[in-house]
Amino acid sequence: MYFIKTAGARSDGRPSRHRTDMRNQMLYLLDTANVKEIEKAAEVFPLAGVTTNPSIIAQEKRDFFTILKEIRAVIGDKMLHAQVIGETCEEIIRDAETLQEKIGGNLYIKVPVSTAGYKAMPKLKQMGMKVTATAIYTPGQALLAAQAGVDFTAPYLNRIDNISGMGVTVVQMITTLFKIHNMSTRVLAASFKNVQQVNDVSLAGCQAITISPDILWHLAEHPLTDMSIDQFNRDWAGVYGQGKRIYNLD
Repeated sequence: MYFIKTAGARSDGRPSRHRTDMRNQMLYLLDTANVKEIEKAAEVFPLAGVTTNPSIIAQEKRDFFTILKEIRAVIGDKMLHAQVIGETCEEIIRDAETLQEKIGGNLYIKVPVSTAGYKAMPKLKQMGMKVTATAIYTPGQALLAAQAGVDFTAPYLNRIDNISGMGVTVVQMITTLFKIHNMSTRVLAASFKNVQQVNDVSLAGCQAITISPDILWHLAEHPLTDMSIDQFNRDWAGVYGQGKRIYNLD
């Protein structure tokens, strides 16, 4: 069982007058490179940004930089996470510099937690770049990346579950370690297959999640909500007339 104390709440349960720290608010990002899906979701939901990776980008079968520029045009200066391909520290840095030059804005450079990745992370931070450590499967990997100064760590929840691990527990351990050691790095959980996983990592203290468009829409929808709205409309129409709205009542 989780016991949740919300940021900005007083011990007596009444709201605090202090403003909530934005860093303590849950961030929802869309994990896709499909520009039409991003446009559709951005019109409805309060997205904090978009995450991509080489596999997601490759699915679009279009020019790499064109895709990222189109995403930037849709989301404006919200977060855009783009991953390097380089296998050495030097290649990672060159990839990051190219992304910064061609895409820019509120850009987070995704770096896998390989040996070369750990070496490159502090160098990228020293160059003034924002960094997301990705392909994380253990709390130890996340803590090492946080020590390297990254802004986000991205544990792969469902992939951990698929290797007989406990993805939610790993996320909870990472968030706990960051609090114990007073790390400013945030947890951006990734690799979801269902809405329940999203709910579970939210309860585990995760500060940000990135999910596919399909899961985002399922997160927002419920058949009983639709039934309730239909009942409201029928009751209203029975008294005030079909097609009548508050704005056009006589």
